[in-house]
Amino acid sequence: MIKDKTIENLEKSSVRLSVTIEKDAVQNEYQDLVKKYTKTAQIKGFRKGKVPPAILEQKFGDSLKAEASMNLMENSLKELFEEIEQKPLPYSVPEVDGDPLIDMEKDFSFSVTYDVYPEITLGDYQALEVKKPQVTIGKEDLDRELETLREQNSVVAEKSDGTVTKDSIITINYHEVDEAGQEIPGTAREDFVFTVGTGYNLYKIDDDVLGMKKDEEKVIDKTYPEDFENKDLAASTRKIKVKVTAVKEKQLPALDDELAQDISDEYKTLKDLTDSIKKRLKEAADARVDEMMKDELLSSIAASSTMEIPESMIKAETEQSWHNFLQSYRIDENRMISLLESQGKSKESLMDEWKDQAVERIRRGLVTAKLLETEKIEVTDEEYEAEVLKQAEGNSATLEEIKDYINQNNLSTYIREDLSRKKLFDKLLSLSNIKKGDKIKYLDLMEKNQ
Repeated sequence: MIKDKTIENLEKSSVRLSVTIEKDAVQNEYQDLVKKYTKTAQIKGFRKGKVPPAILEQKFGDSLKAEASMNLMENSLKELFEEIEQKPLPYSVPEVDGDPLIDMEKDFSFSVTYDVYPEITLGDYQALEVKKPQVTIGKEDLDRELETLREQNSVVAEKSDGTVTKDSIITINYHEVDEAGQEIPGTAREDFVFTVGTGYNLYKIDDDVLGMKKDEEKVIDKTYPEDFENKDLAASTRKIKVKVTAVKEKQLPALDDELAQDISDEYKTLKDLTDSIKKRLKEAADARVDEMMKDELLSSIAASSTMEIPESMIKAETEQSWHNFLQSYRIDENRMISLLESQGKSKESLMDEWKDQAVERIRRGLVTAKLLETEKIEVTDEEYEAEVLKQAEGNSATLEEIKDYINQNNLSTYIREDLSRKKLFDKLLSLSNIKKGDKIKYLDLMEKNQ
């Protein structure tokens, strides 16, 4: 059927595939269509299945040729894409050049253009210089962790003197009143609880309730500026009648052996707890530093590598970014487009803003894939099993439970790919020239991960 084919490389990793189909195959396809429709066509003056081929061709000849042309292109491309290396990307639909139509007396030729996986030439990736940040874990880091644990193990209790101060947890009843002191309908709220100083209340009366006592009642005069965050209150003066019905405080436990024992049975003393925190902070810092070094390596290799990224690949990546964007806001596409239009933006303008980042992600992904191939990185069954066991232990689950979870969620391929990347970058780091980087505090280091 296929007499000849040629492949021409174009810009941005696209190709033009030109195909020639033998005249005999063209005639057979056309005649098969004619036979098919003579059995099913309904034309006035002829019984179904009795339409003469000549009449059918006279009335529908151009349509028959167009359908035959389409069938020949589809069948030949399906055959070729199973043979040739230059297969189209999953998200690149081959585009037919022009409007090719068969001629019964000639071979049939047509061309399609589509994007292919890009050729990648890796930059130098051995003996690269990479800086290792020098992390300092100080007393303030340990104190911060301990204070967090105290907060988590705190209790809320009635405040002994019943006086409202900053950080008091109070319960109030309130409503607006008019100049005559009468309640304004629709403004009442009972048993409203908030922590004084957080601003988590409609009228922002944190400062106004300071010093009040339990069961005390007073009217607060409050004037709001024009740019106040609540437009209903902006540029207005309100009278709010407030009654404090409860005053509580958060009581933090003492920093002692008893707290350590309350946190976990594995700790007998406060020192056991602090030693565990120090170890955890060190492990977290080491993991973050390792991640930063690998990221620096990948950025350097990607910057020195050459490739032509096809437009369809960029479009697919930005579309994925759009999908993730919608998911993060939990909003449907039409609603988001309306919101963007109200801000003078559009889906297209947003995707244009994301394009450079999309290209960088694609470059890094392509380089990683090429490195895995070049270095022949593979994950053994033993390495996979060891990782599954590690995940089970980390999640306080049995090996059978974690395996069931992996199987139910089809995660085995993801785990193997993740292990492959870890092995790759561990190898690249071992080949690199590691230099001391700048000193950085633990908290600053971890904030870089946000």
